[in-house]
Amino acid sequence: MGRAFIRVIREGKSVVLREAGNRNLHRFAVLTAFCTFLLIIAGALVTSNQAGLSIPTWPFAYGSVFPPMVGGIRWEWSHRLAAATVAILTAILAVFIWARESRQWVRILGVVAFLLVVAQALLGRFTVKTFLDPPVSASHATLAELFFIVTVSLAVFTGKWRTSEVSQLRDEESPKLRTIAFATSCVILVQIVLGAAFRHNAFGIIPHIIGAVVVTAMVFWTVLAVAVRFRKVRDLRVAARYLEILLGLQILLGGAAYWAIVAAGDAVQPTPLYVTITVAHVAVGALTFASSVFLTLRCYRILNPSHEAHVEHSTERALS
Repeated sequence: MGRAFIRVIREGKSVVLREAGNRNLHRFAVLTAFCTFLLIIAGALVTSNQAGLSIPTWPFAYGSVFPPMVGGIRWEWSHRLAAATVAILTAILAVFIWARESRQWVRILGVVAFLLVVAQALLGRFTVKTFLDPPVSASHATLAELFFIVTVSLAVFTGKWRTSEVSQLRDEESPKLRTIAFATSCVILVQIVLGAAFRHNAFGIIPHIIGAVVVTAMVFWTVLAVAVRFRKVRDLRVAARYLEILLGLQILLGGAAYWAIVAAGDAVQPTPLYVTITVAHVAVGALTFASSVFLTLRCYRILNPSHEAHVEHSTERALS
C-alpha cells in the first residue's frame, strides 16, 4: 500500500488505478489460458474415448441443449460446453484488453485470440460435418494448441514482469539464444502437427518419432545454451528448467502412450489406462510447447541483440 501511495503522489491517481486494472486484466488472462488448457484436455478425452461422432449434429445435440449424458455423448457435449465457455472468456478478454491496455500490439493480439477461437469453433463444426476427416481433425487439434499459446502469451504480456523495467543483457555467442529458443518452439509446433496427424489417423507414427528426436535435440541445445551463457540469470534458468522437466515427462508419456495404443489394439472400447495415458501425453505436450514459448518470450525480453547492451547493467530482478 505504501508503494502504491508513493506512486499516487508522484504520478497521479489515474496511473495507480490503471495499474490496478492491469492486475485484474492479467488475472483474467491467466484464467482464460488455464481454461483453454482444460479445453485441450476435454478435446483429448473426446478423441481418446472415440466419441467424436457421438453427436453428429452441430451446435446442438440432436436438437437439444442438454442431451442425456450416456456413452460418448457426455465427452463430446462436455467438450462443446467447455469450448463455449472459453469462447465467452476470450471475447470478454479481448474487450477487457481493448479497454485497459495502451499497447496497440497487445490489443491486436487480443482480437487475434478472439478470431482464433471463432475459427476453432467453425473448424470443430467442419470436423463433425466431414465425419472426422483426418486432415480436418488434425487441423482442429493443431489450431487448439496455437490458440492456447496465444492465451498464454497474453497472460505473459499483461503480467507485471513484462510491463516493468528489466535491464537488457548481452548475448555474445552465435547463434543467439533468442534464435535458438524461437527455433525450438517452431520445431515443437511441427511435432504437435505430426502428433495430431498420427492421433487422427492421417499417417503413421514414424514421422512423429523422428520429430521427437529433433525436439529433444533442440530442447537440450536450448537448455545447454542457457546453462552455459546465462546460468546466473534466474528468469532464464527457471524457464529452461521447466522446459527440461516437461520434455523428460513428455518422452516418458510418449513411450507409455505408444505401448497403451498397442495394448488396446484388440479392445472393443478404449481402456481407462489407454485414455489416461494418451490424454496426459496431449496435455503435457501442450505444456511443453507453452514452456518453450515462455522461455522464448523471456529471451526476447531480457536479451538485447544490440551491441550497446551491457551485462554489467543487469539488476537483481534478473539475477538470482
